[in-house]
Amino acid sequence: MLRTNPQFLDYLEELYNKPENKKNIVLKSFEKGEKILTQNEVSNKIMLIKNGITKCYFVEENDKEYIVEFLGKGEIIGEIEVIKNVSCLCSIEAMTEVTVYSMTIPYFQFLIKNDLSLNNLLLDVFVERIVNTSSRASYQQLYTTEHTLSQLLELKSKEMEISKEDMAAYLGITVRSLNRALKEIKQSNNEE
Repeated sequence: MLRTNPQFLDYLEELYNKPENKKNIVLKSFEKGEKILTQNEVSNKIMLIKNGITKCYFVEENDKEYIVEFLGKGEIIGEIEVIKNVSCLCSIEAMTEVTVYSMTIPYFQFLIKNDLSLNNLLLDVFVERIVNTSSRASYQQLYTTEHTLSQLLELKSKEMEISKEDMAAYLGITVRSLNRALKEIKQSNNEE
C-alpha cells in the first residue's frame, strides 16, 4: 500500500553527492496538500522522493478520484511521461511534507543512454508496478472491501494520516460505502 524503493534512493543520493551533478539534481520541498505533478500537464523534471509520503491518483471523466498508490522514500515519479514523451498520466500530491530529488530531463535521458545501473533500477520499478497492479486487482476481486479496508486502517495507524475521502478513492468506493464498511468492521471487532 505504501511503496518505497531504498535501492533507488541510495543510487540517486550517490549521484546527488557528486559535485559535477549539482546543476542536474536539486532538492525541492513540498508542503502537505501541494501538487507535485498534475494529471494532463507536462512535467519538466524527473523526481525521486527523498522523504515524505505522496498519493498518486487520477481523476476520471466523471470527476471521481482514484488513488493508484501511496508513494514514499525512493519512489521515482515522472519517468514514464519522459520516456513516452506524454503529459502526466496521474497527479502526485504530498500527503505529508515531502522532499524530492529533482532531476533535469536532459540529464535523465543521458543516464538512460549511458548508465546500466539506472536502467536496471527502472526495469525493477516497472516490473514491481505491474506485479502490484495485478496483485491489487486480483486481491480486490477475491477479498471483501472490509478486509482491504482493515489493512488500510493498519497502515494509517502506523505510517500516515489518511482521510475518509482518500481511503474511499484508494478502495474505489464511495464515502458512503466506506462508512458502511467501517461500521461493519467496528461491529465485528466488538463481537470478538
